[in-house]
Amino acid sequence: MSRVLALVEGATERAFVDLLLAQELSQIGVYIRARIVGKPGHKGGVRPYASVRNELLALLKEDGRCHVTMMFDYYGLPTDWPGSELRGHQASAAVVQQMELQIHADICTQMGQSFDPSRFVPYLQLHEFEAVLFSGPAPLAETVQDPALESEFRAIVDECGEPELIDDGPETCPSKRIAAIAPSYQKTFHGPVAAKRIGLSAMRQSCPHFDEWVFRLEGFSE
Repeated sequence: MSRVLALVEGATERAFVDLLLAQELSQIGVYIRARIVGKPGHKGGVRPYASVRNELLALLKEDGRCHVTMMFDYYGLPTDWPGSELRGHQASAAVVQQMELQIHADICTQMGQSFDPSRFVPYLQLHEFEAVLFSGPAPLAETVQDPALESEFRAIVDECGEPELIDDGPETCPSKRIAAIAPSYQKTFHGPVAAKRIGLSAMRQSCPHFDEWVFRLEGFSE
């Protein structure tokens, strides 16, 4: 049995981890629970890297037998995050991977030479949580109570190639695209419900970077 603490951006991500990801991982002996960044009662959201780093370090020091991961949106990250200077100079997937490597290196340095680097797995969602919801256009449309919208959600995926390639423009990022098609969409309510209907398997098949993260979490069972 392995325990994992996940530091997440907000209530939607916490619900996703606790209600869907935890259920799947528990079947292989990996028990994960999420904690929203910030003080209790804080609604979450984008935060400076320094404050996130402090919380990650606290979690790692809290229990030396526990693994730690994180789930934050790449979209809208403050410029003080490691690797931010690369944004706009490479393909987004490559930038995200490089940022994760730099975050990992920084945390390992802060923890000291005796730290086991395998205990920490950073993850940035490319571009934001709503990207994985495009893995299931039909369940997403059903969740916002308008099955006819399936074709519009599917057209966006076809246009971009895959859910994780939906861009991070202020009006064309995944969440804004959903809201433009379904104005009733509420992130904290509809997001976890849609994710549950879509299922982890479909998300992993459609989202390579997301799949890589889950694969690494599965490795904690060994």
